[in-house]
Amino acid sequence: MEITVWIFTTLFVMAGLVGVLVPLIPGTTLILLAFVIHALVLPGSLSWGVLGWIGLAWFSSVVIDFLGVLIGTRLFGGTKWGMAGATGGAFIGMFFSLPALLLGTIFGAVVAEKYAAKRTRQESLRAGFGAAVGFILSTGGRLICAFIMVAIFLACAPWPTLPSWATWPG
Repeated sequence: MEITVWIFTTLFVMAGLVGVLVPLIPGTTLILLAFVIHALVLPGSLSWGVLGWIGLAWFSSVVIDFLGVLIGTRLFGGTKWGMAGATGGAFIGMFFSLPALLLGTIFGAVVAEKYAAKRTRQESLRAGFGAAVGFILSTGGRLICAFIMVAIFLACAPWPTLPSWATWPG
């Protein structure tokens, strides 16, 4: 049973790490779910304090994901229209692919700045560049949070014991 739970946890964590980079897969949420299920199925394997720290890393990834593009757009001179456009473009792009997500973010910011905020072409492109920088940094931040979650788990969870038939003879 213990090995089965570890296999399940490993598969969910791997899917979660892929999900940090791929649209429509809730990466860090899958990782958190794997660890909570692991703790519930194997009582005593993780304390509530450890799950709390993992939950804090998950919450940080959500905040980073939400604010990354908005702050990037704003730091490069974007208005509220550019931030809204970047968010809308990202939402549409996420249904297609990772490049579409990035391009949708940029395109949304540029179009919103140009037509809704009546900004110049150069100002609009600058806001689009800021949205791209924010997107890339938020993806990196989510990836760091995911690795922190995995590191906390690996440091605190007791490793499974192999059955006698699976050990090296001798």
